[in-house]
Amino acid sequence: YGYRVMEAAHGKEALRLFGDHVDDIDLLITDVVMPQMGGRELAERMAAARSDLKVLYTSGYTQDGIVHHGVLDPGVAFLPKPYDPSALGRKVRAVLDEPRPTAPPPRASAD
Repeated sequence: YGYRVMEAAHGKEALRLFGDHVDDIDLLITDVVMPQMGGRELAERMAAARSDLKVLYTSGYTQDGIVHHGVLDPGVAFLPKPYDPSALGRKVRAVLDEPRPTAPPPRASAD
């Protein structure tokens, strides 16, 4: 589909790659459940450096089950497994086309 992809075996490796390429990454695709670090923790740690980073979660568990157990918040981008390459491509394009989150306006000072 023409995207440049960086692959990591686990969350800690993903953080290292992200640190080396923080301005080059537009989308994190992560499994919800992974060894060493879950996808939600990985996304939160990356978002601390890049609040505009988009995230697509994937899992073999149903979205309802993951949301119901508090693993993911309602409304996050989610692609259930199994999926084929065309479904992944469509979902990646949809997430990338969503407007980037905007930072809240600065708080007025009491001066």
